[in-house]
Amino acid sequence: MKHAGTLLLAMMALMQIGFRLWGYDAMYLLGYGAISLMALMISATFLWLWHVRATPLALGMSMSWAGSGLIMGWWWMMKLAGYPDWGAQAGGLFVIMALLASGAVLHFAVIQSSFGFRGGSFLVPVSTALGLSLLVLFLR
Repeated sequence: MKHAGTLLLAMMALMQIGFRLWGYDAMYLLGYGAISLMALMISATFLWLWHVRATPLALGMSMSWAGSGLIMGWWWMMKLAGYPDWGAQAGGLFVIMALLASGAVLHFAVIQSSFGFRGGSFLVPVSTALGLSLLVLFLR
């Protein structure tokens, strides 16, 4: 864990140095671009792992990383394109969100057994997240 903490601190320092040197827009584009591409590479790795081992956790992780990478990539491309009107209201974003949400549900379904739960208990965090999001939507 010491290495992970050191890595995190180094990344935070580098991001802040980049922000101070190049500004928000440059670091936004650099960060979102790099993270989007790394997420898609991680997704491909989990997809390969699922293919050779056929574990539902690997498939869920692949879907989650792909969805995260594509959503961040969406906002990266929107920024690069100057936030065009066609992209601000595009329904394609929800297809990507469905990929991410499906991966999250699969992940919860698999890890519930680690906590000794069975049945549909994995839907508790899913429905809680949906309920809180609906609450925020209605309160805004």
